[in-house]
Amino acid sequence: MLAGKHILLIIGGGIAAFKSLDLIRRLRERGATVTPVLTRAGEEFVTPLSVSALAGQRLYRDLFDLGDEAEMGHIQLSRVADLVVVAPATADLMAKMAGGLANDLASTLLLATDTPVMIAPAMNVRMWEHAATQRNLATLRGDGITVVGPNDGDMACGEFGPGRMSEPLEIVAAIEARLNDGPLNGRRILVTSGPTHEPIDPVRYIANRSSGAQGTAIASALAALGADVVFVTGPADVPPPSGVQVVRVETALQMQEAVNAALPVDAGVFAAAVADWRVTSASDRKLKKSKDGLPMLEFAENPDILKSVSQMTQGRPKLVVGFAAETNDVIENATAKRLRKGCDWIVANDVSPATGIMGGGENAVTLISDDGAEDWPRMGKDQVAKQLAARIAEALK
Repeated sequence: MLAGKHILLIIGGGIAAFKSLDLIRRLRERGATVTPVLTRAGEEFVTPLSVSALAGQRLYRDLFDLGDEAEMGHIQLSRVADLVVVAPATADLMAKMAGGLANDLASTLLLATDTPVMIAPAMNVRMWEHAATQRNLATLRGDGITVVGPNDGDMACGEFGPGRMSEPLEIVAAIEARLNDGPLNGRRILVTSGPTHEPIDPVRYIANRSSGAQGTAIASALAALGADVVFVTGPADVPPPSGVQVVRVETALQMQEAVNAALPVDAGVFAAAVADWRVTSASDRKLKKSKDGLPMLEFAENPDILKSVSQMTQGRPKLVVGFAAETNDVIENATAKRLRKGCDWIVANDVSPATGIMGGGENAVTLISDDGAEDWPRMGKDQVAKQLAARIAEALK
């Protein structure tokens, strides 16, 4: 799929730089040409010789190298590739990109390029969560830069959380999706999926019965058509798809925050089964049985994420797709929901126990829009996802 494609790979400084060696190998296995650029900080973690040997190409390091400028100046180097990939993208590199700085070869290439750019962030969890990094991230996304990861995981510093660079095969999948000449190439789409868990105490929670399978399939199908997909998922049973930006959340409030951070997008697909209510004062210790009887729980209504996005007055996605899981009067209830929320489409289905759809591998949906209700035959969830992705691509033309 990458045969004949040219990747300019910028390797930033950080322990995750060792993954760039495997990334080069995986890209070349798929027929891509990889031109490596190694930062001075990157040289502290991988050697120029190992990078150049794996790439089978000359390595570029210095901005003011007379030999390099005579052979291929930094302006030309920044524009000969099909895609510029920064992996790992450190907090420092992201800050330079967001601020338009150009004080070394890597940052100069990134400022001078007219080629699409993809970054795979990697840093300490506190650095990733810092307000400055999140501001820079929002700026880069607004500039059209594709972001892959980061994942949750153990850090070299001993901490755990978001900031771990995506695995090489995840980055490869994202590169393939980005270079796919499909109908959604250049489109940014948000997909929510899975349930939310609203805590009662540290061991109990309120949730909906959702495996996340349909939302995952939709995200994968959209990425296969070339979309840049932001996948916001609750604690689902199925693993997230490759080639998309994964944002993991637990609660409805966290999902709302993640959705707001992902905007603006061209389309939003809200397949998550968000809990309608949450406990107002979740206990910080396990609730015990007592002779005083049952504990009293007070509830508050969770934010209506679909409605808030559908009714945005500025920056509303061109297409907003909601889901309606019903057990009776499916079409009537879903039609009313679409009007009440203000979304463009509702994908409705019957999830009563007799259908076997909830948690199963098949789905039978009705697509409700201004044109009316369109029944789709029962089919695998992957096929439903492909059909919906094709319809979304047609709507975004």
